[in-house]
Amino acid sequence: MTSLADAGSRLGSRAGKGDRRPTWPRFGVVVAVLLLAFFVARSCQDSQIRITKEQAIAAAEQEVEFTPENTQIRLLRQGLDRQPFWFVSLSIPKGKRENTFSRLALIRIDANTGQIAEVREQDVRKENGKEQRQP
Repeated sequence: MTSLADAGSRLGSRAGKGDRRPTWPRFGVVVAVLLLAFFVARSCQDSQIRITKEQAIAAAEQEVEFTPENTQIRLLRQGLDRQPFWFVSLSIPKGKRENTFSRLALIRIDANTGQIAEVREQDVRKENGKEQRQP
Protein backbone atom coordinates (compact mmCIF):
# COMPACT_ATOMS: atom_id res chain seq x y z
CA MET A 1 0.00 0.00 0.00
CA THR A 2 1.33 3.40 -0.94
CA SER A 3 0.88 6.44 1.13
CA LEU A 4 -0.32 9.82 -0.09
CA ALA A 5 3.15 11.23 0.41
CA ASP A 6 4.64 8.61 -1.92
CA ALA A 7 1.95 9.28 -4.58
CA GLY A 8 2.51 13.02 -4.30
CA SER A 9 6.24 12.69 -4.64
CA ARG A 10 5.80 10.53 -7.75
CA LEU A 11 3.44 13.06 -9.32
CA GLY A 12 5.77 15.87 -8.36
CA SER A 13 8.72 14.14 -9.97
CA ARG A 14 6.74 13.55 -13.17
CA ALA A 15 5.67 17.19 -13.27
CA GLY A 16 9.27 18.22 -12.84
CA LYS A 17 10.38 16.11 -15.82
CA GLY A 18 7.59 17.61 -17.93
CA ASP A 19 8.94 21.10 -17.25
CA ARG A 20 12.37 20.20 -18.60
CA ARG A 21 11.29 20.61 -22.22
CA PRO A 22 13.60 22.62 -24.46
CA THR A 23 13.13 26.36 -24.04
CA TRP A 24 14.09 27.28 -27.64
CA PRO A 25 10.66 26.49 -29.12
CA ARG A 26 9.01 28.50 -26.35
CA PHE A 27 11.40 31.36 -26.92
CA GLY A 28 10.68 31.19 -30.67
CA VAL A 29 6.93 31.42 -30.09
CA VAL A 30 7.36 34.45 -27.82
CA VAL A 31 9.57 36.19 -30.39
CA ALA A 32 7.08 35.40 -33.19
CA VAL A 33 4.18 36.82 -31.16
CA LEU A 34 6.15 39.99 -30.38
CA LEU A 35 7.09 40.47 -34.05
CA LEU A 36 3.48 39.96 -35.10
CA ALA A 37 2.30 42.50 -32.53
CA PHE A 38 4.92 45.00 -33.75
CA PHE A 39 3.84 44.74 -37.39
CA VAL A 40 0.14 44.91 -36.56
CA ALA A 41 0.71 48.01 -34.42
CA ARG A 42 2.79 49.59 -37.19
CA SER A 43 0.11 48.99 -39.82
CA CYS A 44 -2.59 50.37 -37.53
CA GLN A 45 -0.52 53.52 -37.00
CA ASP A 46 -0.23 54.07 -40.75
CA SER A 47 -4.00 53.94 -41.19
CA GLN A 48 -4.92 56.39 -38.44
CA ILE A 49 -7.00 59.46 -39.13
CA ARG A 50 -4.90 62.42 -38.05
CA ILE A 51 -6.50 65.13 -40.21
CA THR A 52 -9.81 66.49 -38.97
CA LYS A 53 -12.81 67.18 -41.15
CA GLU A 54 -12.27 70.95 -40.78
CA GLN A 55 -8.59 70.69 -41.74
CA ALA A 56 -9.50 68.69 -44.84
CA ILE A 57 -12.07 71.28 -45.93
CA ALA A 58 -9.58 74.12 -45.41
CA ALA A 59 -6.93 72.30 -47.45
CA ALA A 60 -9.43 71.57 -50.24
CA GLU A 61 -10.56 75.20 -50.44
CA GLN A 62 -6.93 76.26 -50.96
CA GLU A 63 -6.70 73.97 -54.00
CA VAL A 64 -9.49 75.62 -56.01
CA GLU A 65 -9.71 79.07 -57.59
CA PHE A 66 -13.32 79.77 -56.61
CA THR A 67 -15.27 80.31 -53.41
CA PRO A 68 -17.62 77.34 -53.00
CA GLU A 69 -21.22 77.72 -51.94
CA ASN A 70 -21.70 74.04 -51.11
CA THR A 71 -19.32 71.66 -49.39
CA GLN A 72 -19.69 67.92 -48.93
CA ILE A 73 -17.14 65.71 -47.24
CA ARG A 74 -16.86 61.97 -46.76
CA LEU A 75 -14.23 59.69 -45.23
CA LEU A 76 -13.54 56.52 -47.21
CA ARG A 77 -10.89 53.84 -46.98
CA GLN A 78 -9.27 52.70 -50.21
CA GLY A 79 -6.94 49.95 -51.30
CA LEU A 80 -5.91 46.64 -49.82
CA ASP A 81 -4.34 48.37 -46.83
CA ARG A 82 -7.59 50.35 -46.27
CA GLN A 83 -5.87 53.72 -46.21
CA PRO A 84 -8.23 56.54 -45.13
CA PHE A 85 -8.94 59.48 -47.46
CA TRP A 86 -11.13 62.53 -47.13
CA PHE A 87 -13.16 63.24 -50.27
CA VAL A 88 -14.18 66.90 -50.33
CA SER A 89 -16.66 68.11 -52.94
CA LEU A 90 -16.81 71.88 -53.47
CA SER A 91 -19.40 73.38 -55.77
CA ILE A 92 -21.31 76.41 -56.99
CA PRO A 93 -24.84 75.45 -58.05
CA LYS A 94 -26.17 76.65 -61.37
CA GLY A 95 -29.69 78.01 -61.30
CA LYS A 96 -32.51 76.26 -59.51
CA ARG A 97 -32.05 72.87 -61.15
CA GLU A 98 -30.78 70.11 -58.93
CA ASN A 99 -27.47 68.42 -59.68
CA THR A 100 -26.23 71.13 -62.04
CA PHE A 101 -23.21 73.19 -61.19
CA SER A 102 -21.37 76.11 -62.69
CA ARG A 103 -18.22 75.04 -60.81
CA LEU A 104 -17.46 71.67 -59.28
CA ALA A 105 -14.29 70.25 -57.72
CA LEU A 106 -13.49 66.95 -56.01
CA ILE A 107 -10.38 66.82 -53.86
CA ARG A 108 -8.98 63.59 -52.34
CA ILE A 109 -6.87 64.15 -49.23
CA ASP A 110 -4.84 61.56 -47.30
CA ALA A 111 -6.46 61.51 -43.83
CA ASN A 112 -3.22 60.36 -42.23
CA THR A 113 -0.71 62.83 -43.70
CA GLY A 114 -2.90 65.64 -45.03
CA GLN A 115 -1.32 65.48 -48.50
CA ILE A 116 -3.50 66.27 -51.50
CA ALA A 117 -3.75 63.02 -53.43
CA GLU A 118 -5.93 64.19 -56.33
CA VAL A 119 -7.80 67.26 -57.57
CA ARG A 120 -10.53 67.03 -60.18
CA GLU A 121 -12.16 70.26 -61.22
CA GLN A 122 -14.97 70.79 -63.70
CA ASP A 123 -15.78 74.24 -65.06
CA VAL A 124 -18.97 74.66 -67.08
CA ARG A 125 -19.36 78.04 -68.76
CA LYS A 126 -21.67 79.32 -71.46
CA GLU A 127 -20.05 80.37 -74.67
CA ASN A 128 -22.23 81.49 -77.62
CA GLY A 129 -25.37 80.08 -75.99
CA LYS A 130 -23.87 76.58 -75.66
CA GLU A 131 -22.45 74.97 -72.54
CA GLN A 132 -18.90 73.80 -72.87
CA ARG A 133 -17.08 71.84 -70.21
CA GLN A 134 -13.56 72.77 -69.45
CA PRO A 135 -11.43 70.26 -67.51
